[in-house]
Amino acid sequence: MATIDKNSVGIAATRSVRVVQADAPLELSCGKSLGPIDVAYETYGELNDAGDNAILICHALSGDAHAAGYHSSEETKAGWWDNMIGPGKGIDTNKYFVICSNFLGGCSGTTGPSSINPATSRPYGLEFPIITIGDMVKVQKLLLDKLEIRQLLAVIGGSIGGMQVLQWAIEYPDFVRAAIPIATTTHLGAQSVAFDAVGRNAILADADFAGGQYHGGKGPDRGLAIARMIGHITYLSEQGMREKFGRELRSAAEYSYDFNSEFAVETYLDYQGRSFVERFDANSYLYITKASDYFDPAKDYGSLRQAFAEVRSRFLVVSFASDWLFTPAQSREIVDALVANRKDVSFCNIDSPYGHDAFLLELDVLGAFIAGFLTATHRPGLGAGEKKPTDSAAAATPIENAFRTRVDYELIESLIEPGSTVLDIGCGDGELLARLTEDKDIKPEGIELSQKLVSACVARGLPIIQHDIEDGLAGYADKNFDYVILSQTVQTVRNPQKVFDELLRVGKKVVVSFPNFAHWRSRAHLFFGGKAPVTEQLPFGWHDSPNIHFLSLRDFDEFCRGLAVTVEKKIPLSKRRLRPVRFMPNLFAEQAVYVTSRSQAFGLKETYRREAEDG
Repeated sequence: MATIDKNSVGIAATRSVRVVQADAPLELSCGKSLGPIDVAYETYGELNDAGDNAILICHALSGDAHAAGYHSSEETKAGWWDNMIGPGKGIDTNKYFVICSNFLGGCSGTTGPSSINPATSRPYGLEFPIITIGDMVKVQKLLLDKLEIRQLLAVIGGSIGGMQVLQWAIEYPDFVRAAIPIATTTHLGAQSVAFDAVGRNAILADADFAGGQYHGGKGPDRGLAIARMIGHITYLSEQGMREKFGRELRSAAEYSYDFNSEFAVETYLDYQGRSFVERFDANSYLYITKASDYFDPAKDYGSLRQAFAEVRSRFLVVSFASDWLFTPAQSREIVDALVANRKDVSFCNIDSPYGHDAFLLELDVLGAFIAGFLTATHRPGLGAGEKKPTDSAAAATPIENAFRTRVDYELIESLIEPGSTVLDIGCGDGELLARLTEDKDIKPEGIELSQKLVSACVARGLPIIQHDIEDGLAGYADKNFDYVILSQTVQTVRNPQKVFDELLRVGKKVVVSFPNFAHWRSRAHLFFGGKAPVTEQLPFGWHDSPNIHFLSLRDFDEFCRGLAVTVEKKIPLSKRRLRPVRFMPNLFAEQAVYVTSRSQAFGLKETYRREAEDG
């Protein structure tokens, strides 16, 4: 018997509704029609009076409508995302009305290949028409229409579920306020298509497949088990498999010298194959993997940028560092296309050893991101304008960042024109962007490397991308922003010239602040103590400092001259006073703020040079 705790949605019933009638079939992407169509679904929480708290969960290949809770008090296994959905969890059912449906082509209550074909009175089998991710989303929309849902606060899904999220945002831009695609891609690469093909061939080659009409008989159990084993390998990472299994033998100390499964990883895959056969239909596996192979919005719209041109949703894109099935680079393609369209997008690449399966396992970290993002979307007044958000666990995380003074922020804020577009590089916990948004009504974007700080920014409602500025800003167009801010960061990057060139390319003005290492206290520490200076402004030892360059005001002046950069303003400051230091600033200023720009003529010259290099 299951022990149902206070954070569970409790007993959840799977319901079914007919969304397409037999006499009015749905036209599918393949050109064929299908009807009737029934959809199995579950709901958790309550729809509020405003009708603005509905969230749709899109499941992956092997999932179903049972995402949370239990079907009975005797059931021991909860829904597939039970640790994410429930009271006080990442997707909080005290706040949100959550819907999850088994998608078209599935085998858990929604019309699919194992459903009865009204034309033949037997299961469809291979007579079921080929479906696409777009068809799945159309059926989900018909379900929401039946449930009288007028708008979705968010659509959330991982893997193939993430493909559905992207399709939702593209197909129904006015219906979806927020999109959270997790561990997904806009198209499968050749390797992923190959794995799908091998899995399908294992099923089709099984002697018991019977042309897809195996219902009532034995069925292609061996082929489906092999397909699952192949797929499951792609869900794990090399590190995760090594740490979990290594070369351990399952139940013996020595090799058996036969072909039975004896390594722990072999018996684990055997178990995965057997358990999958007990709950899944082989035909559904064929159709779902084919639908994922066909998903390619860039092909449908001419380019990925065109595919996202009309989306209106806020995006939170999440990848996992060890996922080699749907890689972080594939998530970055989504982010770059959204950035190119100036859409509201946040991105984090979560460090995890669990590979593709991390979206089912990294629930604390992922839950904090989702909770903060949903709160900031649903109640934006508690987002960007709040200096210390408290609604998300991520917002309460201690800030791990270089020391920053408030004088620095105060002055930078005074330099920004109201209504500007602003990109903050190394934006930390987002305090400066939040203040600028509240006080100056700017359009903010941020870049930050720390996962914890990205989470804090997401909780504030800020569009923030986890990215290493050393890798450039290729996704951003020239002069994309009125201001780019580099606050207390220039001394921490390996190649300041390369970084500064990029900032001057994407920004009309670049605002830079940095600590002055030539301040008299630093000089005194070095001269009298004979050691690297540690001061309030530079509170790090030589061994744990993020600062890898040591510069003064004079150094930065020479740096700007060497890059043909115009210094529009130079403001030397003490630690606590906004009033500029006028007497011997290189000695008495503890920090400095510069406003810089580069002439249009220089920009044109660089453009011509790059075009010439590219041929």
